[in-house]
Amino acid sequence: MTTLIDGKAFAADLRAAVGSQVAALIAGPGVTPGLAVVLVGEDPASQVYVRNKHRQTLEAGMNSFEHRLPADSSQQTLLDLVAELNADDAVDGILVQLPLPAQINAQAVLDAIDPAKDVDGFHVVNAGRLATGGDALVPCTPLGCLLLLRHFVGELSGLRAVIVGRSNIVGKPMAQLLLAENCTTTIAHSRTRDLAAECRQADILIAAVGRPEMIRGDWIKPGATVIDVGINRIDAADRGTGKSRLVGDVAFAEAAPIAAAITPVPGGVGPMTIACLLRNTVTAACRRRDLPVPAAAL
Repeated sequence: MTTLIDGKAFAADLRAAVGSQVAALIAGPGVTPGLAVVLVGEDPASQVYVRNKHRQTLEAGMNSFEHRLPADSSQQTLLDLVAELNADDAVDGILVQLPLPAQINAQAVLDAIDPAKDVDGFHVVNAGRLATGGDALVPCTPLGCLLLLRHFVGELSGLRAVIVGRSNIVGKPMAQLLLAENCTTTIAHSRTRDLAAECRQADILIAAVGRPEMIRGDWIKPGATVIDVGINRIDAADRGTGKSRLVGDVAFAEAAPIAAAITPVPGGVGPMTIACLLRNTVTAACRRRDLPVPAAAL
């Protein structure tokens, strides 16, 4: 029987564990981790994400600092705010919500964040540390995928992993994490010859391409574990159902009977991203003060 990987429940447990560690930091060395989130503009999806991050940060016992800038803000205005947050000792983590308006160079902004406070794990310093086995702050979505795999699969060493997607946000860091777990790891992408054949070799298949239901059931190796990072809205007109719905990059109904374990969309990887953001904030707070990183935040 296929195991449905419940990311929502796992994320709730992770947030609770992080909350316990925050309480211990407050009671012991008197440290309250602080997360600053910056939103530029009024993108509806980004507003929902920022609101959820704010609420869950407070629920974990941490300080939450929200900064909202108008959509026509200049790049220099945003860089000045990032510099202020870098210098603020109450702020342990800085997250600039993407996407940014067209007049702002997102990479320049991300590069301006202090790597020690880069809880999104996007700074080149953290990318380099991850690639070389150093103490990196790891991008939240790949970290969430790894935690799910460790819990639901167990020993990963020696397994063949195929990641479909080569982004700096998911695909590349995911490959580094799985290499560190001693997986035999392949990154596949739009130029891969016979992508279906590559996917059929995977004991662990991770889909992160942003194309609805691209990966079909007959691409899945029997008994594989499938982690679907994609989240795509299908309009009612496209499906003839009368209402829109969310789907992943994997054709779930086809893949689920073949896989040993699979994440649903929604309710799989998505909830893990904010939980891992909180975890990274605790990690950053401890490292900045030369304190031991609590077990729940490793």
